[in-house]
Amino acid sequence: MPSGVQSGSEPTTDPDLATPDAAAPLSASDLASDDVSDNAISPPDKSFSTQGNAGEDASKHDQSHLPLSSGLYLVATPIGNLGDITFRALDILKRADVILCEDTRTSGKLLSRYGVKTKRIAYHEHNAAKMRPEIMDRLGKGQGLALISDAGTPLINDPGYKLVRDCKAEGFMVTAAPGAASPITALILSGLPSDHFFYAGFLPPKSMARKKELGRFAPIPGSLIFLESPKRLASSLADMAEMLGGTREAAVTRELTKMFEEVRNGTLGELAAHYAEAGAPKGEIVVIVGPADASENEPDAEDIDARLRELIQTHRTKEAADILAKETGLKKRDLYNRALELAKSEND
Repeated sequence: MPSGVQSGSEPTTDPDLATPDAAAPLSASDLASDDVSDNAISPPDKSFSTQGNAGEDASKHDQSHLPLSSGLYLVATPIGNLGDITFRALDILKRADVILCEDTRTSGKLLSRYGVKTKRIAYHEHNAAKMRPEIMDRLGKGQGLALISDAGTPLINDPGYKLVRDCKAEGFMVTAAPGAASPITALILSGLPSDHFFYAGFLPPKSMARKKELGRFAPIPGSLIFLESPKRLASSLADMAEMLGGTREAAVTRELTKMFEEVRNGTLGELAAHYAEAGAPKGEIVVIVGPADASENEPDAEDIDARLRELIQTHRTKEAADILAKETGLKKRDLYNRALELAKSEND
């Protein structure tokens, strides 16, 4: 059965969203705390250069009171624990002319926590086409704009790449203040191979479309990273087990960087069974699926026949051959012909 590590029961409120009366420097006791998000961290003055470009000397000038240089700044924000914001990110957000937010109310909690009073404008997938001309106009007037998402690194499963593309085409400066990203955090916590990986984002909500998409990812020689909603987790894991192999190693991660962070490892089959019985978990979910075992790439004839017999019970012959071809890398035509032979023998 899959194993998991859980810190405790769910809190009624998220301590990361509490706003302290004033920021305080870290003490020795703060450093020993597991929940550093309760310790507001403000960047010291004159400690660093905002853009941090090669060749710049941060000690030459104090720029903390000056506006940003014109351009677009892609600023990563915490994925849960507000203590994960960087000094440079805060400096950019305070000095920007405007902060472009996926949701101004959601971002407002973080910005209020650190005393950032910069004007916020909504920029999301529903208004992106309408807002880009206004943004380009602001850049043309020499403004420095910061782009943030609700959580994590902008453009990773969030709107923004078209804006970056347009800025580059017009010759505007684009730079990044890197930081937290849930896909990478989940990958390194999973204990699964990280030398090769593929980020797939959210799978389709319907099972048939989801299986088709999973079939495309099956041959990838590396770990797979998926985002999933709690209510679809069990059914999605069941489809992964069918399309990627029930014995394939995986991990379900949730509430990353928060007090009730959990990483549950097991095979896809074990994890699917666990969540089918336990029900939908709370929190944001990232699923990591390890690479297929190299020894499984060339199954023997008995295994092929057994899998084909299983598939043709619930799929048309052509679909069964297609699924197994994606699972094994074998030729679909050969598998289709073998499926026909098995079906005929079953009927005789």
